[in-house]
Amino acid sequence: MRQLILILALLPLAARAQTPLGAAEFDALTRGHTFTYAESGTPYGAEEYLPNRRVRWSFLDGECKDGVWWEESGQICFVYEDNPDPQCWSFFSGPGGLTARFESDPEGSELYEVGRSSEPLACPGPEVGV
Repeated sequence: MRQLILILALLPLAARAQTPLGAAEFDALTRGHTFTYAESGTPYGAEEYLPNRRVRWSFLDGECKDGVWWEESGQICFVYEDNPDPQCWSFFSGPGGLTARFESDPEGSELYEVGRSSEPLACPGPEVGV
């Protein structure tokens, strides 16, 4: 268990030593899949990567936001239906999976893949029930 914690803690450091993925590499790796991400051992969110550089994001609360992505200055940038401000990330592919560093924030949050599926993202919405 201690080894797993150490490996997860070192994943963001390993990402710094790699070259970020370009648009073609990112699209080939992600399209048709749903990735689940964590930050510092805590579940963070999931994103479904759709054709034509479209995405669907959820903070794992059942509510989803549709968006699009593009490459800009070597980063993968996203905008979502509820926020027109670009959110740009550097993505890296390594033995532990996909890692991402948030470049639009001086704090530079780092996420890492904890799951990958070919199933669509579940989006029942926050108002489910009677």
